[in-house]
Order: sequence, then structure tokens, then C-alpha cells
Amino acid sequence: AENFWGSIAMQLGGAKVHVRSIIVNPATDPHSYEPTPTDARSIASARLAIVNGVGYDGWATRLLEADPQSGRLVLNVGDVLALKRGENPHRWYFPSDVRRVIAQITADYQRLDPADAAYFARRRASFETTDLARYDQLRAHIRAAYAGVPVGYSESIFQGLGEDLHLKLITPYSFAKAIAEGNEVTAQDKRTVDGQAEARAIRVWVLNSQNVTPDVERVSEIARAERIPIATVTETLAPANDNFEQWQVAQLERLARALHEATGR
Repeated sequence: AENFWGSIAMQLGGAKVHVRSIIVNPATDPHSYEPTPTDARSIASARLAIVNGVGYDGWATRLLEADPQSGRLVLNVGDVLALKRGENPHRWYFPSDVRRVIAQITADYQRLDPADAAYFARRRASFETTDLARYDQLRAHIRAAYAGVPVGYSESIFQGLGEDLHLKLITPYSFAKAIAEGNEVTAQDKRTVDGQAEARAIRVWVLNSQNVTPDVERVSEIARAERIPIATVTETLAPANDNFEQWQVAQLERLARALHEATGR
């Protein structure tokens, strides 16, 4: 359904798999996407369909339910991770969950094409040890150098990565969740987040540049006025022709630069 999972699936499948991602435009909101007849045909003909679940891409689940196919495997990330509706659905920003999805995609390929099971095992090993090496190195570096640094973040997509990096996420989660889901931010949360920036209680502001609401822009303006470094992230691959690890590495490098600027470390 989305190109962040599609990129991983393509690299794990190599020459044995053809992958089509439906959400590829960075300007598209996966929450509210309206699928086309071409999308429906792609899902109907797939031997393996990968959806995020957890209420994130209900349109994809509805397409699958409208055209059940015997023999088609469905990898629902939320189900793989035993998540409940209402939990943070942005699991591609949770590195340990990414590893679990990698394992499940590989297992599903091996189930569909047992003759090539060894090939898929080699692809997984190469992806995890070589392709994700810089991603892993940057995360280890940020943990070692900046653990405990207080940061603010505009949207819940950053929660998993921020926790993995051992940063101190002081933005109320209710603020970040409301922004992600397009809901009204409470007056209390607005005061809290504005106050954190005004008092420089946050050393870095992490901004989802694909979803800049008036509340988010107000905090960003305060951060700029207070000379708080801003690091940008995006919800989907940006640029769209990057693969998963290129995208994540670029974001981690920007974050590391912002943390260095903020702390001098």
C-alpha cells in the first residue's frame, strides 16, 4: 500500500519479485487516500499484499476484502506486531518493528516460492547487514552522543525513532497524535508546546514537513526566533525515488547535525 514498505519488499525480493507501491507521491496523505480502479486491479492480482493496518490505510483493507483471493497472502503490519487500533501506526519509524516486518516479508516470499527460499534468505541477510549498515551506524552514534537531549516533535511519526535514539521526547504525545490524525489540538497542549519552545526547554524541534498545520507552524516560528535547530522528517519517501534506507539515513544525518548545533557535541 505504501512505498516505505514497498521499498523494503522490493529489495528483499530482488529479481524474483515485482513490487508496485500505491502511495508514492510525497504530497499524498495515506490516511485519506482514494484508490483508483488501477489500484484495485493491482491488489486483486497480487500474490502478496502488504498493508500497514492499525487504522492507517483502511482503504487498502477494504479493497482486499472486496475481492478475496484464495492463495493470496496478506501481510498486515499491525497484525504482525499485535497492535491494537489507536496505537501509533507509524511502525516504519520503529527500527525494531522494521526488523520484524523484514522477517515476515521474507517468510511470506519463501512460503509463496519455496524453491527460492535460500535466495530470499540471502537477500534478507544482505539487506540487514549491508544496506541497513549506515542506518544502524547513525542510530548508534546519535544514542551515544545525544541520549537524554530534550527534543520536541510535531507529529507522532517520530515517536518510535526518537525513543530508539534515547532522546527525551517532551512534547505531549496528545499534541503529536492530534496533528498526525488531523484532529483539533487542545488549548492546554498548545500552551505547553509553545511554552517549551519559548523557554528553550527543547534543544531541537523535529518537524514533519509534509504536514505543517497552523499549530505546527506557530511552534516552528517560535523555534526559529529562539534559534532552536529544526530537523525535518517526512511521512513517506522523499524524494520518492529514494529507497527506504537512503531516506532514513538522510533524515538521521539532518537530525545529527541539528543535535550537534544545539549541543556542541
